[in-house]
Amino acid sequence: MGSLSIWHWLIVIVVLLLLFGSGKVSHLMGDFAKGIKSFKKNMAEDDDASMAADGKKQSTLSAPSPDATAAKRETTSVHSQG
Repeated sequence: MGSLSIWHWLIVIVVLLLLFGSGKVSHLMGDFAKGIKSFKKNMAEDDDASMAADGKKQSTLSAPSPDATAAKRETTSVHSQG
């Protein structure tokens, strides 16, 4: 008893379409999509601007190569023996 069935939702959708018309609903959804795109674009611009202000480029983290790790161990062991 507290949940709405599919028939309730269909009636609500039909009433909304009658009140606003299908053109108005599609226009509202188009405006909503434009708003989301604009928001994402501005967020990306803010990230670019903050990185430019810091003077740093975004770097990706990568694991050290096995050769570099082995060379570091050899260097450390030579220094500790001497």
